[in-house]
Amino acid sequence: MVRIGYTMMTEQAGPRALVDDVVAAEAAGFDFSVISDHYFPWLEEQGHSPYAWSVLGAAAQATERIPLMTYVTCPTYRYHPAVVAQKAATMQLLSQGRFRLGLGSGENLNEHVTGRGWPAPRERLERLEEAAVVIRRLLAGETVDHDGRHFRIDSARLFDLPDRPPEIGIAVSGPRSCAVAGRHADLLIAIEPERRLLEDFDRNGGAGKPRVGQVPVCYDPDRDAALARAHEQFRWSVGGWQVNAELRGPAAFAEATAAVSPEDVGKSIPCGADVEDFVAAVRPYAELGFTEVALVQIGGAHQKPFLQWAEAELLPALREL
Repeated sequence: MVRIGYTMMTEQAGPRALVDDVVAAEAAGFDFSVISDHYFPWLEEQGHSPYAWSVLGAAAQATERIPLMTYVTCPTYRYHPAVVAQKAATMQLLSQGRFRLGLGSGENLNEHVTGRGWPAPRERLERLEEAAVVIRRLLAGETVDHDGRHFRIDSARLFDLPDRPPEIGIAVSGPRSCAVAGRHADLLIAIEPERRLLEDFDRNGGAGKPRVGQVPVCYDPDRDAALARAHEQFRWSVGGWQVNAELRGPAAFAEATAAVSPEDVGKSIPCGADVEDFVAAVRPYAELGFTEVALVQIGGAHQKPFLQWAEAELLPALREL
């Protein structure tokens, strides 16, 4: 049975609302939760972007059982990998073992703020792999001195360590990232149900490891309202990851999606209140062997109705997958 998760989408809600919503998701019966880690929203219409790690700390104290995971953190530009390791260890302690660290190579949207430029994808993956090695060593309790191609670390050591280190997931989008994930991740993260990604992951050491997907949805009893909201706030998603990783800010995403229609968005995002449409969006992940799928309900002010509907109708239907 595929485990169904809830997404705290920092781009569409403030910090207190995000914590309230994950508490409600736990009560509704979601199996796990994930949180985006952004500096900017994708579009101005989304209107938010609080610091994900503060939200996580609050969520760990406000919830009791629901697992928490970053989906995903870039450990190479805004954050130094030694600091990411410290944050992950602290979260594992605060959550009493419910935290997983999701890592990715990042987007220009969020990482350009440090003023260090935005290199080519190959360098970004090199940085991610080097960071993943350092993070795992620190979480294992080592004192780390490191003089690598991209990072220098001088006698770093974590003093507050959990008994069990958090599992590390790595986001994939192509063969090279799958190779990095296969070598260094405990689980795969993907936002597309593509067989080739899973096969590349398995070939590089990922066979038998969990894989976590994500599906945007827009519940509303009024399908036209749902479609309009999905278009307003989520039309950026039709651009594809190779494009989305490169654009610099919300204005660039607005310009790039000016010709995207509500109908275009509706082809990839289930909108309305037909349970079967939502199940159909998750089914490809289940059929490919994804062990977990996190749902993103579009619209920060529309979480409570979605969670009530999910508890009553959607989750029971999805669990039949």
